[in-house]
Amino acid sequence: MSSIWFATPDIALMNRQMQNTACSNLGIEITEIGDDWAKGTMPADERTFQPVGLVHGGANVLFAETLGSMAANLCLDNSKEYAVGQEINANHLRGVRSGTLTGIAKLVHRGRTSQVWEIRILNDEGKLSCISRLTMAVVPAR
Repeated sequence: MSSIWFATPDIALMNRQMQNTACSNLGIEITEIGDDWAKGTMPADERTFQPVGLVHGGANVLFAETLGSMAANLCLDNSKEYAVGQEINANHLRGVRSGTLTGIAKLVHRGRTSQVWEIRILNDEGKLSCISRLTMAVVPAR
């Protein structure tokens, strides 16, 4: 299989780009890039919990959009165009109280003006905790 990326992904650069953002405040990191997927992690700890001690649904959504958005932009020549979030949904399937969540973003559709990504978030046991679908608009660079 050939890669869907415009250029060779640089995980260290991607993680540097997230410094001093909501992503770094929640402990999100990009960990692996495959030919057609991006993987990252987010801790299940006080930074990501809701008051009852479970990972907050909003933290799951921020994690999912981060993975999908970073991956979407890897598919584009960012000197000419870039992708921005247009719509996201998430189904929270299993509560998580500890450990590290792993998210995997995979391309579902790649069009001229939009992309759709599926992001699956797993707990430490590899069980699905959240599934999300993200639509990205492809817009001209300014």
